[in-house]
Amino acid sequence: MNAAAALAATGAAVRDAGPDDAVAGVVPRWVASPASTEEVSAVLRAAALPGLAVVPAGGATKLGWGGPPERCGLLLDTRRLDRVVEHVAGDLVVRVEAGLRADTLGRVLAASGQELALDVPPGPATAGGGLAAAAAGPRRLRYGTGRDLLIGITVVLADGTVARSGGKVVKNVAGYDLGKLFAGSLGTLGVITEATFRLHPLPAARAWVTATVPDPRRLAAAEAVAGSQLDPSAVEIDVPGLDGPATVAVLIEGVAAEERAKAAGDLLGAGTPPAVSPPPWWGLPPAGEYLMELRVPPAALATALGVGAPPAGPLPVRARGSAATAVLGLTLPADTPAAAAGAFVSEVRDALAGYGGRLVVRTTPVETPEPFARWGPVAAAGLMRRVKERFDPEGRMAPGRMPGKAG
Repeated sequence: MNAAAALAATGAAVRDAGPDDAVAGVVPRWVASPASTEEVSAVLRAAALPGLAVVPAGGATKLGWGGPPERCGLLLDTRRLDRVVEHVAGDLVVRVEAGLRADTLGRVLAASGQELALDVPPGPATAGGGLAAAAAGPRRLRYGTGRDLLIGITVVLADGTVARSGGKVVKNVAGYDLGKLFAGSLGTLGVITEATFRLHPLPAARAWVTATVPDPRRLAAAEAVAGSQLDPSAVEIDVPGLDGPATVAVLIEGVAAEERAKAAGDLLGAGTPPAVSPPPWWGLPPAGEYLMELRVPPAALATALGVGAPPAGPLPVRARGSAATAVLGLTLPADTPAAAAGAFVSEVRDALAGYGGRLVVRTTPVETPEPFARWGPVAAAGLMRRVKERFDPEGRMAPGRMPGKAG
């Protein structure tokens, strides 16, 4: 039986791939759309026989993240895995299939006065895709990331083995916390098919307050709000240019949200009253085809924003993200020469090496050659390769998407 026939025999919907199915510029041979964990298992077993490389995908909003796959015979589309399997409102727990859209889940939970306290991104982002990409929005300051809210997970490994850990455990992979391993793995260890999350009640009220900062490297007021007893859920900064000015926005949730937001505005020196909706840039990456993620200790954020700013660097760098947890998105426009972009990445990494900072290149223009490493130095690269070899010894799951030759 040839590969196409073997895939079709799994019961999953299978079709030829096209240019719109490309993963970071690499077009797969086929696309399979299973509708259950059992069908995902059958698809991966069928793909193993001819040695097809498999890249899992949800809403495809983060498919450009990570390195281009070294090869891709099959794109495994999880969007037919779209059910709320179990919602125990009294226990503040929900179990969902990985292909369920985040905005759909939000509406379902809101009907019970609850939420998965992750910021819902625009577009067709899915529960499993958000976990696999370790995507997190402004409220990570208060609630953490998807990994922090995850209490159980079901995955299918490269050979079709179904494994579960955490809540609703049926079968464990001994010695491994699957949730922590698969969060941020970009599909390189297997396919997430279900996830169980801890929920929170919807806040009684929300209020945002914004203020202009003349110099984004002077963030004392934002730091004061983040460390205050006002208990902000997010403190974000939008920097159109590293030579300033910038906008700081604070979200306050819960009881007396408006009064606490007014107090936050006083600390920031805001000239406007609190608003009931966020600024239009809230939760969105800055515009630009080169997208990088910068992480530094919060005390080093001002130093990080100083790197690449005129006169140190002439490039039109934009920045946006958390002024409290110091996780920022940086962008350069698409017409930035590849060599100049590579030099900027190297400059930032060198400047922040002594501060415990890290810069990861998320996306680049597809047609642009990459004279720089996407990941930079990764202290845990050896451990990551060993885990990859344990879960995917043939290197067929999204090969090349993560640091190291093992994927």
